[in-house]
Amino acid sequence: MKTTPDILDQIRAHGADAYPEEGCGFLLGTVTDDGDNRVAALHRATNRRSEQRTRRYELTADDYRAADTAAQEQGLDVVGVYHSHPDHPARPSATDLEEATFPGFTYVIVSVHDGAPEALTAWALAPDRSEFHREDIVRPDPEAP
Repeated sequence: MKTTPDILDQIRAHGADAYPEEGCGFLLGTVTDDGDNRVAALHRATNRRSEQRTRRYELTADDYRAADTAAQEQGLDVVGVYHSHPDHPARPSATDLEEATFPGFTYVIVSVHDGAPEALTAWALAPDRSEFHREDIVRPDPEAP
């Protein structure tokens, strides 16, 4: 995943704002020639889960459509999803794997402990949906054209 420090800070802030519940949203951007997702903007979403909101989040088809519309308005695509893990590590849970649906998306998780964001990681879902693979988070060189 390629992105800016500002985008990463926005994800951390959303995780802190949602604490002690899970916060979630969409990553908007483009796919680079080498297949990486370049995240240029976020679309915050509401956690639609009615129960266990401190351990689970839910996004609806309407949430995805709203994110897709926001992306298109900016000349972007939906390229991933982010969510927070309150008081848990920034690595995918068994539920995250079970509910992940889009190989090719980037899945970002931010760990939030006692309301303060900590580790932030990025993951890619295997094509057969059997596991996640860790993605590097690359910040563009500010000197690059």
